[in-house]
Amino acid sequence: MPDRDLAAFGARSTADEVLEGVDLTGRTAIVTGASSGIGVETARALAGAGATVTLAVRDTAAGERVAADIARTTGGQHPVVSELHLDQPASVEDFTARWSGPLDVLVANAGVMDAPEAYTAAGWESQFATNHLGHFALALGLHDPLAASGSARIVSVSSSGHGGSPVVFDDLFFRRRRYEPGAAYAQSKTANVLFAVAVGERWADVGVTANACMPGGIWTGLQKHWDPAVLAATKLSAADAVKTPEQGAATSVLLATAPELAGVTGRYFEDCHEAAVTDRIVDGLHGVLPWALDEDDADRLWDVSLALLDAEARSRR
Repeated sequence: MPDRDLAAFGARSTADEVLEGVDLTGRTAIVTGASSGIGVETARALAGAGATVTLAVRDTAAGERVAADIARTTGGQHPVVSELHLDQPASVEDFTARWSGPLDVLVANAGVMDAPEAYTAAGWESQFATNHLGHFALALGLHDPLAASGSARIVSVSSSGHGGSPVVFDDLFFRRRRYEPGAAYAQSKTANVLFAVAVGERWADVGVTANACMPGGIWTGLQKHWDPAVLAATKLSAADAVKTPEQGAATSVLLATAPELAGVTGRYFEDCHEAAVTDRIVDGLHGVLPWALDEDDADRLWDVSLALLDAEARSRR
């Protein structure tokens, strides 16, 4: 492929633009949450470049509609649709058990935002369970297929919302503090970055890299729990900063495929570039806080997450 200047990509680049000249024929990819929002455009772009894509979704009927549309618009093969409920460890296990062959790309895209207080059957707060623990279990279950690739990449879709809270290890599930939807979302998004840091420390020797990203401000179903008046006011005030879903998918796709980023791991990107480390989020969108890149916290989160999954698995035996 021709030499590219990654500096040419930015906030308004689309997923197709960052894939120009990249051939993914023979490569396999999983995109979680690929039945709506930026997940659809992430999957569409990967499929359009020749990858064999699996849409990991809760609603398989919606997934099939998206898969058919991707096949129609790209002229490529029909993506595979596979059921996955990230807040149900048994579902994650079933999904990984169905997988066969090497896996080149895992885009951990699915998520919930600012959800009302709710807990899984294991007693885990729902946003932390879905956004972090489900993806953590998924990656663990797919470790061998990822390693078999020899150059696999994990993209952990985070958010500038991580600036609202570190991971509160002493009270992950709001058992002692008042539940705040925004705080729960924030710590889950910090966990997404810490996961990428931890993978970078643990799996680089088998050729697996991981990076986190902030897609940008995109209006999708993710904001369904917002107060309508607040949502309307925010849309009006932030109109200039809003991206299309195709633009929102660009950083994920860049991290998943760019040859120039081979070997890069454990970092946080925004607008197709590595983000600056800051002491606060700038303009609600930019920068990564030190607590999201802290290697000690990444190690601690890994161990805590393993313990939670092990305890849940024992309870089902």
